[in-house]
Amino acid sequence: MEETNPWKTLESEIKYDNNWIKLTEHQVINPSGGKGIYGVVHFKNYAIGILPLDENHNTWLVGQYRYALDAYSWEIPEGGGPLNEEPLESARRELLEETGMSAKNWKEIQRMHLSNSVSDELSIIYIATDLIQGIAMPEETEELIVKKVPFEEAYEMVLKGEITDSMSVAAILKAKLMIAEKLV
Repeated sequence: MEETNPWKTLESEIKYDNNWIKLTEHQVINPSGGKGIYGVVHFKNYAIGILPLDENHNTWLVGQYRYALDAYSWEIPEGGGPLNEEPLESARRELLEETGMSAKNWKEIQRMHLSNSVSDELSIIYIATDLIQGIAMPEETEELIVKKVPFEEAYEMVLKGEITDSMSVAAILKAKLMIAEKLV
């Protein structure tokens, strides 16, 4: 099996475009030689996630109603970062906006594609330590509840399926391993 692209694009048409995403439908020849269509969602921002962690291994979760899911969700602080901006700058801004915190130390812990069968969305996740509390400044479209919890409680929430957001799950599971190996 080679690592080359077995798909052939015959034609592409933008079906939808706004400030955050663009949906393109491609007429294709698939790897088995058949004709078909493939829809791709292009994201115009990075997905940025931050796991704030204090010296006592407490973290902060953000609760909000997610329109696309029609459900309430507990997550690490996260948001979008413009593709033309350094992801760390976006992370600093998101942490401040959602929790009011800034951090002296930042460590990138994970990059992942969130739904690579239909989108190109890239997620970049950081652990922020040496935290300084300030005043949160959420965006006008956000109605957030922020709660400080022991990291182990957040980890248990993942195991129980109470946290389902993919960036939050990945960040918390990765941090659990990093804490066990004394890397954080």
